[in-house]
This record gives sequence, C-alpha cells and structure tokens, in this order.
Amino acid sequence: MSSLTDFQNMLPAFSRGEKTQILKWVVRELDDDFPGVDSRPGVCGGDPCVVRTRIPIWLLENARRRGTSEQELLTAYPQLRAEDLVNAWAYARSHAAEIAAQIRENEEA
Repeated sequence: MSSLTDFQNMLPAFSRGEKTQILKWVVRELDDDFPGVDSRPGVCGGDPCVVRTRIPIWLLENARRRGTSEQELLTAYPQLRAEDLVNAWAYARSHAAEIAAQIRENEEA
C-alpha cells in the first residue's frame, strides 16, 4: 500500500504535537472498533462474528441469556478462547439493540 508507506516515511518529520493530533484522529476513527469481533458482508449475513470463526455474537449472547455458562460455551466451541467471550460480551453490551434484533430475527426464522 503506497499511501501507508508514504505516511510512514513522513512520520519522523511531524512534531510531537502533530503526532499526538494524528493519534487522536486514529483513536476517534477506531472508537467503535472491537478487537476480536469482525463483520463482513459475505460471512454470516454480515452479522458480527468472533474473528477466526463464523460464530455470531448474537448466538453467544443468546446462549448466555438462556443460562449457558462460559465454560459450556468454550467446550461447545473449542475454537473459542476466554478472551473471545470477553470481546463478545463487550460488543453485545455496546450494541445491545442490534444484538437483540439479531436474536429476534434468528428465533423467528
């Protein structure tokens, strides 16, 4: 990616204050980003999933609401790590209305 290389080459020329401003812009841009959660149009209908898997966040949250423990989820989905569940719960909290709608849609199907 040429523009990324260009930026990397320009970075040393920026002052400390300018670098701080750039960092603020990047953080603001990533504010709604959740590590470990990915959403792509061609994967699970675009629903947010745990990275490296096709396990939708709504599915995990629905299981948790129905009383499934984290240990049971980790056993049922051996590709999951405890860290994945932490990220899933954070995403579900932050996007509660979206996740609730996805749960409803999938229960009706």
